[in-house]
Amino acid sequence: MLGMAMQGTLGGHRDRDGDSEWLGTRVASLGCMRFVRSFRDVGLGDIASVGGKNASLGELVRNVQSLGIRVPEGFAVTVEAFEEHMRCAGLDNEAKKLLASSRSAKTIHDVHVASESLRAKIVRAPIPQSVATEIESAYRQLSKRYQDIECDVAVRSSATAEDLPAASFAGQQESFLNVRGASAVNLAVRKAFASLFATRAIRYRLDIGLDESSRVGISIGIQKMVRSDLASSGVIFTLDPDTGHRGVVLVTSSYGLGESIVQGKVVADSVYVHKETLSQGFAPIIWKKVGTKETKIVYAATDNERHAVRSEIVSVDERQRLSLSDSDILTLARWAVAIEDHYSRVRAIATPMDIEWAKDGQTGDLYIVQARPETVHSQQVGGTLKMYRWRSADAPLVTGIGVGNGVACARVRVVTDARQIDDVKPGEIVVTETTDPDWEPLIKKAAGLVTERGGRTSHAAIVARELGIPAVVGAPNAMTKLETGKNVTLACGQGEVGYVYPGTIAYEVEEIDVQAIPRPRTKVMLNVGNPEQALKLAHLPSDGVGLARMEFIFASWVGIHPLALTRYASLSSDVRSAIDERVKGFESKTEYFVDRLSQGVATIAAAFYPRPVIVRFSDFKTNEYAKLLGGESFEPDEENPMLGWRGASRYYDSKYEEGFALEVESVRRVREQMGLTNISVMIPFCRTPEEGQLVMAKLNQFGLRTGPDGVRVLVMAEIPSNIILARSFSKVFDGFSIGSNDLTQLALGVDRDSAAVAHLFNERNEAVKWMCAHLIEQAHAAGQTVGICGQAPSDYPDFATFLVECGIDSVSLSPDALVRTMKTIVEAESKADLARKHKQEIIVREVLS
Repeated sequence: MLGMAMQGTLGGHRDRDGDSEWLGTRVASLGCMRFVRSFRDVGLGDIASVGGKNASLGELVRNVQSLGIRVPEGFAVTVEAFEEHMRCAGLDNEAKKLLASSRSAKTIHDVHVASESLRAKIVRAPIPQSVATEIESAYRQLSKRYQDIECDVAVRSSATAEDLPAASFAGQQESFLNVRGASAVNLAVRKAFASLFATRAIRYRLDIGLDESSRVGISIGIQKMVRSDLASSGVIFTLDPDTGHRGVVLVTSSYGLGESIVQGKVVADSVYVHKETLSQGFAPIIWKKVGTKETKIVYAATDNERHAVRSEIVSVDERQRLSLSDSDILTLARWAVAIEDHYSRVRAIATPMDIEWAKDGQTGDLYIVQARPETVHSQQVGGTLKMYRWRSADAPLVTGIGVGNGVACARVRVVTDARQIDDVKPGEIVVTETTDPDWEPLIKKAAGLVTERGGRTSHAAIVARELGIPAVVGAPNAMTKLETGKNVTLACGQGEVGYVYPGTIAYEVEEIDVQAIPRPRTKVMLNVGNPEQALKLAHLPSDGVGLARMEFIFASWVGIHPLALTRYASLSSDVRSAIDERVKGFESKTEYFVDRLSQGVATIAAAFYPRPVIVRFSDFKTNEYAKLLGGESFEPDEENPMLGWRGASRYYDSKYEEGFALEVESVRRVREQMGLTNISVMIPFCRTPEEGQLVMAKLNQFGLRTGPDGVRVLVMAEIPSNIILARSFSKVFDGFSIGSNDLTQLALGVDRDSAAVAHLFNERNEAVKWMCAHLIEQAHAAGQTVGICGQAPSDYPDFATFLVECGIDSVSLSPDALVRTMKTIVEAESKADLARKHKQEIIVREVLS
């Protein structure tokens, strides 16, 4: 991906039905050429002739345009043309000598000097007339096709070792944008030929094991530019590039030509779309994140070939909103899935894709301008998952977008230029503003990477993933906050954010062989509070999510008290100003709440789809609600918030019900608009069956239909009344989930937050165990299921064993306890099976006797 310059749409010209006659003429005329081939004449079987990038473009033009996917037209200058140019210029032997000497060169500088000399000769040498004539003829026909005298094109390299499933060769050769005129195309082709011998390309070739005897040729793709400088462009992955989760499409977008993204000049917008419900006709945009997008690359106003594009500042208003509409996002996601399906059929193996797209600012049309197999997660075999855990007493020095999954403790090396490679010692953490392909030899020496600019699909992020090192990108002021020579810890893998802490911090890493973990009959689920970790945690061998705490999403993804949005006018001017800053770009203040909360819920639901996900409605105490922005105005001061206005009692109360309506609308949107019907909901702290009936009425009033064809509604069994009146609660709700923390507190009369009586708080107390066993017995008798989502089975294996012996239906655990508790449950089930078998044998013997 990084080797190609990204574009926008096609200069204001839309494809028309009448084009087919012209295309037939063009294909026939190019078909007799020796050194030029139309994209329509090549496919994945032609890599040796036109390189990986052009072969992929041909595959797109030939096979996916019929699906309604637009791809700009163009042609390939073949590898044979490059070889003819080198032969006529008498540079074959010099090229071989350069490659041979590179392996034994003492310094990178020596390679660079020889590389620059050869490249200059390749550019100065005229393209052989037979080749030049064909290129000019094909360019004239392409211009005619787009009703232009000299159309604007991108001239991009396509090496025969590029865009392969196991070796991307990404960004090693050069690309040229907004090239106009036959002479400018001729010069750009020569420069692209020469880029095969750039220092970075030579080093990469050696790194992946291609020596001087390996035949690596270069073809050139010449493709009609798309005017995304007037709109937006970006990159699509048909999986999550950090976790490898294949159930989502990631669409990144920024204003202008796509070089801004791949060169790491901006933090692009990032949007996740769920694949399966997208194919069912829903609109499952599950997660949107607005990037900073400070600059964009646009066409230059001059005809000077050296200044064909320029950088331009993006207005503050444009930065604060997404650079792509929801409709366009969904269209691109559908196209991406169709392309992935096509490549998977052709290659007879599931093939996640790395795709570049662009939007024409003149016509509004979307285009796919390149596609290639993703080269990191698609190459991984086996089911090993690493889980990193760390804690630091210090605040991080810098934060940014975390890339990859890992921790690096090392010295800092602040670098301003890729030529400082000799200054970087192996195993240091490299800190810089941004990177491009020239940096790859330097990055290969690093234990970690930090950049001030860039996003998930920047060059720095992609290279870090390919090398398997953790990185933090888009970390403002990292070059001033991190000092060369200081020891730091770079940590990624606990969500979207990456951290750089001072000094060396302790951390743990657990390697989990997912395939080797025994699976019990009892459903084993996860407690998930942070949506940003959901795509990673979904790889664990769980049966779904037994508890997704809505209040956690409140705090991290919303941050505003719901009533501060519904009763905005009653707030002080300072609070209103703070709210105004957060809700910029949203059509209403309540839409901000519903949009953000639904995204958090949807991200968890999509990550585990189609496995069940139980979302608990908010269970903040009044003192916790008060800490949300604007919350102090709406929360009473209670002596004992733990036993006060919390859970179900708030939902039907006129003092909060409009806030609950927003919670319900968020869940309804996830189920009905996004199609994520694997969500069930749970009501916390419901004191009486009558209170449960009031809450159920509110759910239906606010549009979340309950009953046999509606959402499944469970009650949190955490109050003794839930146990004592289990039969009555069974008539109101569809199941139970034990909250062992509050149940223990209320059964024993122990304040779990009080240090004075902490020694009495014990989930394994006989009274608590009796309540759990009694609930399971009573619920099963009423035909209802019982799970547990409290902390006890995560902390105490013997408690998990006890629950299994009682016949509990599901156990929901913290992620760090999943593997060991699953093993405990399997052992408990085996013992129970043996005990039953032994009992049956005794009965048989007694009967026979």
